[in-house]
Amino acid sequence: MRTRLLPLLLVLMAGVLLALGFPLAASLAATQQQTVVVDRIDDTARFAALAQFVTERGPGIDERQSTLHGELVRYHGVYGIEAGVFYRDTTAMARAPKDWDVPRSGEPRRAFREALLGRRSHDPPQVWPWQRNARLAVASPVVRDGDVVAVVLTDSPTGQLRSRILHGWLLIAAGEVAAMLVAVGAAFRLTGWVLKPVKVLDAATHDIATGRMNSRVAAAGGPPELRRLARSFNEMADNVEEVLEQQRAFVADASHQLRNPLAALLLRIELLALELPPGNDEIASVRTEGKRLAQVLDDLLDLALAEHASADLRLTDIGELAGERVAAWRPLADEKGVRLTGRGSAVTAWADPVALSSALDAVIDNALKFTPAGEEVTVTVAADGDTSTIVVTDGGPGLTDEELVRIGDRFWRSNRHQNVKGSGLGLSISRALLTAGGGSITYSHHEPHGLRVTVTVPRSAPDGG
Repeated sequence: MRTRLLPLLLVLMAGVLLALGFPLAASLAATQQQTVVVDRIDDTARFAALAQFVTERGPGIDERQSTLHGELVRYHGVYGIEAGVFYRDTTAMARAPKDWDVPRSGEPRRAFREALLGRRSHDPPQVWPWQRNARLAVASPVVRDGDVVAVVLTDSPTGQLRSRILHGWLLIAAGEVAAMLVAVGAAFRLTGWVLKPVKVLDAATHDIATGRMNSRVAAAGGPPELRRLARSFNEMADNVEEVLEQQRAFVADASHQLRNPLAALLLRIELLALELPPGNDEIASVRTEGKRLAQVLDDLLDLALAEHASADLRLTDIGELAGERVAAWRPLADEKGVRLTGRGSAVTAWADPVALSSALDAVIDNALKFTPAGEEVTVTVAADGDTSTIVVTDGGPGLTDEELVRIGDRFWRSNRHQNVKGSGLGLSISRALLTAGGGSITYSHHEPHGLRVTVTVPRSAPDGG
């Protein structure tokens, strides 16, 4: 979730910073240029004041015109700015350098024409750092007796201005980068603070879904809404655990309490059988049903204990364990005429050896029940990435797709196998034992016929230990 939420926050923060940065950069450029323009206006105003007292154009140069010319030359020499005073017909009164005239087009020409109308330059076009050949033209009118008799025109290079603007922009960019880094750090902290309770809640939900009903959420961090959700989740988990515990206790108590009356009933049946003729079919049927009921009660008690007990996980050589269970069941397989073989080398995994042995016993027993004589039951151990698997395949009739969906349900048995001994709880007990240790059991078709049961256990320690 963080990978989806974090980019959204960063994009929004970057958008805000850019929305503030661009106007700030434009304002900085305008401020820097306005400072230069004001300085040029002051200079042109001073030259205009000197030009007011220059005698009308004549064949020679008077003293005041000579003074004006000297000021312009020194100004050009110091600042490198082209400056001149021009009559209305663009004839030069004084200028520096000597060969500089009013351009026929461009910004200086526009400023000259504006000054002829009696207006000073105040808003020349903005100069940007990438305009390497840009010039800044400023003009002021020379007014005598209320008439504009000449124009003071300056044409300035913009290298320093563009450098100052660029330097200011770099500072703004550095500030934007620093602000973005702070925003990234804040976003990481914020998303971590907001999503940590969600992560803990997800882990607790997964634990409960896999059978660890004692998992709870510490409602100590995060937003108030998530803390309230954590408390509600804990309350729900407590109620669910209490209900499940009551169900398990009821099943265990009922199974245990029914064993004694059932044992007494079976004893009375045996006593009654002594008074009946030998080979009575009805008494044999009653014995069979009584034994089946006793088996169901035993399996119910085993299931209740399996769902209640916690797993004692340890690093186990499941290859060796599977070999032991194959060896234990081989006499029964030989008696039925079924080939029981084990395959695989030493493979380790984290499992409860007792629970895994019980689950394998139930799976192998189920395979031998439905495999006819002359067929084979194979137990294969292998490692597959983060998990280890024990695959049990048989040569029985197998199940249909609809039956595969239901296999492992409590008391469920296929209609085709109702006459086979069993209570329908063996695979349910296996699933409960494996789930308690973080394992699982799945079912699929085995080609060309039969059932394929895959027992999966983790290779890593619980909680990444």
